[in-house]
Amino acid sequence: MEFDVVIVGAGPAGLAAAIRLRQLSVERGRQMSVVVVEKGSEVGAHILSGVVVDPVGLDQLLPEWRSHPERPLTTEVVEDRFLQLSAQRARSLPTRLMPKLLNNHGNLIGSLGNVTRFLAARAEELGVEIFPGFAATELLYEDNRVVGVATGDMGVSRDGTVRADHVRGVELRARYTLLGEGARGSLSKQAIARYSLDGGRDVQKYGIGIKELWQVTPDRFRPGLVQHSFGWPLDRHTGGGSFLYHFDDNLVAVGFVVHLNYSNPTLSPFDEFQRFKTHPAIRGTFEGAKRLSYGARALTEGGWQSVPHLTFPGGALIGCAAGFVNVPRIKGSHNAILSGIQAATAIADELVRDQPAIEPLAYERTWRDSAIGRDLYPVRNVKPLWSRYGMPLGVMLGGADMWSHQLFGRSPFGTVAHGKPDYACLRPLAEVTPIQYPKPDGVISFDKLSSVFLSNTNHAEDQPCHLRLRDPSIPIDRNLPLYGEPARLYCPAGVYEVTYEDEAKKIGPHFVINAQNCVHCKTCDIKDPAQNITWVPPEGGGGPNYPNM
Repeated sequence: MEFDVVIVGAGPAGLAAAIRLRQLSVERGRQMSVVVVEKGSEVGAHILSGVVVDPVGLDQLLPEWRSHPERPLTTEVVEDRFLQLSAQRARSLPTRLMPKLLNNHGNLIGSLGNVTRFLAARAEELGVEIFPGFAATELLYEDNRVVGVATGDMGVSRDGTVRADHVRGVELRARYTLLGEGARGSLSKQAIARYSLDGGRDVQKYGIGIKELWQVTPDRFRPGLVQHSFGWPLDRHTGGGSFLYHFDDNLVAVGFVVHLNYSNPTLSPFDEFQRFKTHPAIRGTFEGAKRLSYGARALTEGGWQSVPHLTFPGGALIGCAAGFVNVPRIKGSHNAILSGIQAATAIADELVRDQPAIEPLAYERTWRDSAIGRDLYPVRNVKPLWSRYGMPLGVMLGGADMWSHQLFGRSPFGTVAHGKPDYACLRPLAEVTPIQYPKPDGVISFDKLSSVFLSNTNHAEDQPCHLRLRDPSIPIDRNLPLYGEPARLYCPAGVYEVTYEDEAKKIGPHFVINAQNCVHCKTCDIKDPAQNITWVPPEGGGGPNYPNM
């Protein structure tokens, strides 16, 4: 199938690009055919974020969106709270001490999944074709130029044989291909490696964000409240923090982010999140409440200095695939939408030419001077300062750096480097104190499997495993003795286990991959210390089915 533009991923970046291309198609009188492929069973099924949305991107893309009868965001932020937690206490930090860019007033709280469903409907009204349930598994090349993607086959058994329900994948060919897969997308990873897009850039950094959606009792509900915290249960050497957002009909989105440069291999981000909810200042919100949904995803945290070269022969990276998250603001969807708009504009400018350029280079040349660059540049040192000096000193230095930018337009630190990639940060078991986690109470805190159940995750069990080991011996021969095999802990879905032939004596260990549990967060692809695990898309339509995350 032939198109002008193929877009991989129906997230805010991909859908914004599709909408803007079709808008420009009308404005410039040049027909531009656009298709979006989405591996989730429907648009929004794999979308997860906090989310407090800076509406700047939506306002630019669809100026009338606020008056639309299907408007997806209706709760405005009315109160900001910042807490520093110790084991038993919560200290409120005065909002007047916070840099202006951390102020959430004027932003909106809601579900990013519902935002993408809204955008998908607008895109289809403009003539965009959207194919949910089709996973793009391969980049197509001609003369070292990307000329589209191929979707994966369906109906292939675990042993590689073809079943009776086999459906062959489809080639979607295009003049330009936009990769909007989110953090650590499989095709983005390939494009970055093939074209050395990260050359001359700092290493990319990541976090894992874990989220639950609760419906709380009316007396616990504070519409428009946005609350963030740092500190307990994490130690001062481990970066991360929490969010609680009150919105819509007595809904509270609660989440926890752990930066993936942590060093203790016995740390479990999932269990840190569950422990966080038991804090005396937090648990009251959830007393008498009902947990509705659960999910997890990786997020890019490198920022300004880690953004790769955005264009390559035949296409470009957009959204979280490019790394446009503003870490201290805990926001990326506004920049994702803006990047989709910018990439679409650069491509449209080429498509109207008699001889379009191989790369839409205007996108790469202009982003640092755009609203995206102005958003990321003043906060570029916050994450590396947190990593270098820990909490709370790093928080204070990061705040001072942001104030310096606000008052004087520059940083006393210059641009701070991130240092090592996340997978290289683990220390051996012999050098750490193992972390012991309490058992979940089933009321406020829960186990992984009951949580995965709420994510509505489903994969066809008889399909090739989409979590591939470069060397199957490494988990037991190297990672287990050195680190206690951290995959069983950093995975928030219970995908990885170490079982024993004799459990009591720990004799005969085996590494087990429960791929059907995978929520597609891609943390294993990032954090495995041997870089032995590669996440690839499973059969299209598999994975979580988030209703409103």
